[in-house]
Amino acid sequence: MSNLLPLVLSVDPQGEMLDAARACEADVFLETYGNTAEEWEEEYGAYESSSIFIALAEQGGDVLGAARLLLPSSAGFKSLDDTSRPPWNVDGYRAAEAAGVDLSRTFDFATIGVRRGLEGAARFASAAMFHAISKVALANDLPNAVMIMDEHARALVTAIGGTTHVLPGTHTAPYLGSPASTPLWSNVPQMLDNQRRLYPDAYRLITLGIGLDGISLPAQADYVLSRRFAEPVLESA
Repeated sequence: MSNLLPLVLSVDPQGEMLDAARACEADVFLETYGNTAEEWEEEYGAYESSSIFIALAEQGGDVLGAARLLLPSSAGFKSLDDTSRPPWNVDGYRAAEAAGVDLSRTFDFATIGVRRGLEGAARFASAAMFHAISKVALANDLPNAVMIMDEHARALVTAIGGTTHVLPGTHTAPYLGSPASTPLWSNVPQMLDNQRRLYPDAYRLITLGIGLDGISLPAQADYVLSRRFAEPVLESA
């Protein structure tokens, strides 16, 4: 990888870039949690139409990091659907509503992964993608996030001021190859305010993007998604 050329952060890429983002996601989750392509198709097939990706790529198109968000749609949210199954058996939608989450203004923070051994500007791959996720949330009036997060990843997010809350009635348990994951929710504006006050260095880097040198960030207008889904989110029966 050349350090002379900037990396490119893309929101909702299409075509070859989207294919490369999916490949990065698949590679990282296979290496980290042992999730196969067949398993991934079974897990996410029902949510493909509501999935958008954020990708950090080299100029040549190789994706070094990718995140998947699920937008509000009639497909529902995978994290809340999975919460209703073992090992939790808790109605995820009712749990989120009990926590005060407006599901019509919510996204599912489904996956995030970066390739190992990154150097130079690519070391900031995770920071760049979290920057884009927060920008997408604010630009599209999606202040709430739901997720099922591995506890190691959650500890890293907490260390940079990422405030998350356990969904009512749930607990930490094995999930899709992770030995310990927890159903969570978060309010993005509250999280960013907490980060600004208590983790100012992380706020400057991740939220403001100051210091993401060598990474070409999207223009503000590019964070506004052209395909917000108008269909209602499935509610609990």
